[in-house]
Amino acid sequence: MLTILGFAMIATFLVLIMMKKMSPIAALVLIPALFCVFVGKGAKLGDYVLDGVTDLAPTAAMLMFAIVYFGVMIDVGLFDPIVRGILKFCKADPMRIVVGTALLAAIVSLDGDGSTTFMITVSAMYPLYKRLKMSLVVMTGVAAMANGVMNTLPWGGPTARAATALKLDASDIFVPMIPALLVGLAFVFVLSYVLGVRERRRLGVLTLDDVLEEEKETETVLVGSGGSGDGKVSMRKGGTAAAGSGTDAPTSATGTADSGDDDGFQGLDPNRPTLRPKLYWFNALLTVGLLTAMIMEWLPIPVLFLIGAALVLSVNFPHIPDQKARLAAHADNVLNVSGMVFAAAVFTGVLQGTGMVDNMAKWMVDVIPASMGPHMALVTGILSLPLTYFMSNDGFYFGVLPVLAEAGAAHGVTPLEMARASLVGQPLHMSSPLVPAVYVLVGMAKVEFGDHTRFVVKWAALTCLVILGAGMLFGII
Repeated sequence: MLTILGFAMIATFLVLIMMKKMSPIAALVLIPALFCVFVGKGAKLGDYVLDGVTDLAPTAAMLMFAIVYFGVMIDVGLFDPIVRGILKFCKADPMRIVVGTALLAAIVSLDGDGSTTFMITVSAMYPLYKRLKMSLVVMTGVAAMANGVMNTLPWGGPTARAATALKLDASDIFVPMIPALLVGLAFVFVLSYVLGVRERRRLGVLTLDDVLEEEKETETVLVGSGGSGDGKVSMRKGGTAAAGSGTDAPTSATGTADSGDDDGFQGLDPNRPTLRPKLYWFNALLTVGLLTAMIMEWLPIPVLFLIGAALVLSVNFPHIPDQKARLAAHADNVLNVSGMVFAAAVFTGVLQGTGMVDNMAKWMVDVIPASMGPHMALVTGILSLPLTYFMSNDGFYFGVLPVLAEAGAAHGVTPLEMARASLVGQPLHMSSPLVPAVYVLVGMAKVEFGDHTRFVVKWAALTCLVILGAGMLFGII
């Protein structure tokens, strides 16, 4: 019964948010509360929620101060050179922009933190997507998939968990997986190219002449040369863009006609008053030091970002009113993301506290036919897609993987093969409603979580299967 209710709760949540019948925060709180009553453990709901909040509180704190830290770094101009480089590569070509999004997300993912990756990627690419009326779910989907592949780095989390759960060396798991992961990353780039070509066909090929310099003027002229003929887009600073080539109206991430509103996002305004060019190298060195400390685990990540946020505010904005203004400017993102994390704590708390997760995992292991024993690595790779999507990495790697590994060992499948196979589902996992970082991604991109889910699931699952296929072809899994 708990197994059925667990799957029913997850399905209800996904259907309601994808159909936009409930907001993610409301669904994350109300649906598990209702199912907790169905299970007959309504009296323990408070304990389950508090346990979930306790587990996720450090993550919420990390996200809150990370958003403040990187938000201020964006304000002071630390990432402007990155944006300039991406713009020079992209040249306002939708295909290049989508590929550039995947490339930027993959590079930034080397720090092992999804939230950092999404904040930097969205901050760099969002203005370009908005200016050219490109689909924002393409941006969030491509960024999530690229980060999902890179999340398998030993310091990213899943590999370390698999090594710990099966008492293996992380390098023995990860290094042989590199060829398969490179194939997966190459597939993400190919998929980005295909999605970019689709966007190019919809919008036409545009040229954006010296956008950084043109932002200084009151009017920027973009010349379009696609579709049925040439057209011009007139854009006033902080205003709207209209007209263009072709007959299709530009659509937003939700598929509706986009009004062209930039949501007040000034993006690359080279004259913004928050710029601190004289402190550029201080900010750059501070960020490198922070990421180094995070990778080396010198201090807990929430503590690092707390100290970093305090430092960057104090140095760049020594006057208290200016500090308050910067905090207020990023309060919307902070509240949205931290609220989502604490709401997710209700969902995970009920799933784990009622025993739904354990029963779901046991059921999935039990339904595996005995004849599949010698192929347990393949089975584990396939199961990693739904299981890491519907439960946390901790739940999968510490609760399910040891059971699967024991079943595989009985048929001669080594723990190393099982551990490598367990990493396959990470591109899909990064878009799970139980991953706090995904709320940073959709929140900063102003995309509905349901729209992101509906778009990315099929492509992320395909990426996972490509990695699994490559791993088997190379004899890694």
